[in-house]
Amino acid sequence: MIADDPHLVLRLAASERDLKAAQRLRYRVFVEELGGSGDLVDHAARLECDAFDAHCDHLLLIDRRRDAAALDDVVGVYRLLPGDRADACGRFYTEGEYDLGPLRRSGRRLLELGRSCVDADYRGGPAMFLLWGGLADYVLDRGAELLFGVASFHGTDVAALAEPLSWLHHHHLAPEELRVRVNPDCGMAMDLIEAARIDRRAAMLAMPPLIKAYLRLGGFVGEGAWVDQAFNTTDVFLVMDTARMSAKHRDLYTRRRAAAE
Repeated sequence: MIADDPHLVLRLAASERDLKAAQRLRYRVFVEELGGSGDLVDHAARLECDAFDAHCDHLLLIDRRRDAAALDDVVGVYRLLPGDRADACGRFYTEGEYDLGPLRRSGRRLLELGRSCVDADYRGGPAMFLLWGGLADYVLDRGAELLFGVASFHGTDVAALAEPLSWLHHHHLAPEELRVRVNPDCGMAMDLIEAARIDRRAAMLAMPPLIKAYLRLGGFVGEGAWVDQAFNTTDVFLVMDTARMSAKHRDLYTRRRAAAE
């Protein structure tokens, strides 16, 4: 798939080099920019990687003007783990943080979204929109029904995040049949402020753009947040039921597919 800009290409990773280029972008964003780390992070090669990468599809936004030999050409990435592959590798990534029992018991086709990031030079432009378009195609191709993953607030100071976390809990909590709950060892409650005392403007200003995008698509949050010391983030669980997506967004995806065909 080629975006409107002829220099930008959107496709799935097709080689070990593609995967390393995705891991290089993740290193720039999650390690160098946000201060994260992890057991399998390769600091010498500047690659952010883990044991799940080999089981996932990696949706790449590539700028052909950048240096491919230096692994610098991937400027956006989404990591995608379908349910059948999660079973093959033992679990979903997010099961290290949340109990996914409600989703697994639903009997529906699951797709985990993760490691989403965009190069700093491409933020505020069309990059995230293009990645979402590619994700929509992937979902339609595979018939995925429940999309989920964690989205992060930068930092682990829970008190500083009380406003947006409480807003999410009081206004966007998933229905009971889809409500996953945080594992207790590093989890925390999100209802830190009573609903009537929340400053909505402050809460929305503190909300990362990716979380707001999921909410606009009709997404819900799970119960509880996960404090991830290794990645220097506070994570919330997001789930989207494609059957509940607004007609506006479903029509947008259908029109995109019809135009492409």
